[in-house]
Amino acid sequence: QVRVVESGGGSVQAGDSLRLSCAASGRPDSSYAMGWFRQTPGKEREFVAAISWSGSSTFYADAVKGRFTISRGKAENTVTLQMASLKTEDTAVYYCAADSSGFIATGAVRDDYTWGQGTQVTVNS
Repeated sequence: QVRVVESGGGSVQAGDSLRLSCAASGRPDSSYAMGWFRQTPGKEREFVAAISWSGSSTFYADAVKGRFTISRGKAENTVTLQMASLKTEDTAVYYCAADSSGFIATGAVRDDYTWGQGTQVTVNS
């Protein structure tokens, strides 16, 4: 069974940077496309960024393009989300997802991803 664990959330000031990390584990010899989503109270979960299993392709929501960078780590099925020039509207719980279906690059929120437990990011003005 695949397990996804995020780390790196916290509270920062507007304009600061923050890095989130994520690791998917549990199924040997499997590679996943991976992505980040975020959710605020009362709103639906929304796409932030995704990266292909090889790392050769990346995808971003318009709201974070040019400020956030997703990349794959050296260890298999690990990704980081480097967030820069953070804004108060970036405040949310950030979720990492591992995808074996190929849909994550479309930004779709799907139940068949393996989701992490989420990590809180708070950006103060």
